[in-house]
Amino acid sequence: MKAILALEDGTIFHGENFGIEGEVIGEIVFNTGMTGYQEVLTDPSYCGQVVTMTYPLIGNYGVNIDDIESGKPQVKGFIVRELCDNPSNWRSVETLEEYLKRHNIIGIQGIDTRALTRILRDKGTMKGIITTDPNFSLEDKIDEIKAYEIKDPVMCVTTKEVIHYKGDGLKVALLDLGIKQNIVRSLLKRGCDVYVYPANAKVDEIMAVNPDGIMLSNGPGDPKDCVETIDTIKKLIGKKPMFGICLGHQLTALANNADTEKLKYGHRGCNHPVKDLEKDLTYITSQNHGYTIIEASLDASRMEVSHRNMNDGTIEGVRYKDVPVFTVQFHPEASPGPKDTAYLFDEFIELMNKYK
Repeated sequence: MKAILALEDGTIFHGENFGIEGEVIGEIVFNTGMTGYQEVLTDPSYCGQVVTMTYPLIGNYGVNIDDIESGKPQVKGFIVRELCDNPSNWRSVETLEEYLKRHNIIGIQGIDTRALTRILRDKGTMKGIITTDPNFSLEDKIDEIKAYEIKDPVMCVTTKEVIHYKGDGLKVALLDLGIKQNIVRSLLKRGCDVYVYPANAKVDEIMAVNPDGIMLSNGPGDPKDCVETIDTIKKLIGKKPMFGICLGHQLTALANNADTEKLKYGHRGCNHPVKDLEKDLTYITSQNHGYTIIEASLDASRMEVSHRNMNDGTIEGVRYKDVPVFTVQFHPEASPGPKDTAYLFDEFIELMNKYK
């Protein structure tokens, strides 16, 4: 079946439908990873977004039951140049199209994803629609497309109840803002006893288990919308060692009176070079975010930049001088390097032991 991708600037691409039929409106973004489409699909940070994969052939190793970051796909739609119909991998249990159909996700293939990515890089991330309606008219839909907003995405993806992953080591309270499961696995691998809390959990509830440390996860949306969570983080800072990732990194900065802004087209992919300024080493990192901390807003007497993006110079990490807190914008639980930045979990363990 034919499908159409239309952007809010009036650009229209014609392709072929895969996944389910119908239509969906969302924020159109792109990911530069050559592999990892299953992790991309299930990353809660993509809530409300339609993802374009820049690598031309997607689905070639199918879908397995292990490489997922949450219980279901979180994207609203999927855009690829060419969909592989006959995957080959010993772990594969179904094709990508079968997986998307099972979870009611619409996709479009056969469009020039290089041209689409160029548009998003030049003009910035924009809203759009994927539809299989043969009578589609952009004029009829343009107001609806432009009015689209991702409403309260963190509460859409966070856990609804406390989840306890038993371990025999340090106790970690993990605030779920849209958590990727490999964060939990990375802590369990180090023997941690992990309590995962909803994003709207209260301070007393979190501190009731007397954790050795607090982690703030990744998540979707504009960090400034998380007013309640920012207030909670303000009250938690200084009580226990704290480690924030991605959205957790941004919220910690906001809780310390810094500011954030939206990037033109964001950082999404598994090939972003980031320099650890203290180690004087550059690592390949996995990233998925559309916002960044404004460096001029940092209180230099209390906060220092620890990591920097080598592509555009944006802040990728902050260390706090007066409290045992550090945060990073990238995903140290991912394996693009393949495990270049996993040392940050070890540093968190050391920090918790130091203040225990």
